[in-house]
Amino acid sequence: MAGASKNSRTTVATQKFICPDCGGEINMKTLYENGRLRNIAECSKCKRTERRPKDFK
Repeated sequence: MAGASKNSRTTVATQKFICPDCGGEINMKTLYENGRLRNIAECSKCKRTERRPKDFK
């Protein structure tokens, strides 16, 4: 008796972050600098960058 796994039963909800200054959407980007991978959040309209989407507030 094969059932669906626990992970396949959960609903997927993606959260959209909005820039408070210009109203643009915030996207996550991965940069390779100095031999390390860095994740940064960047606004698509004003090109402002922060470490994570929460830091835009």
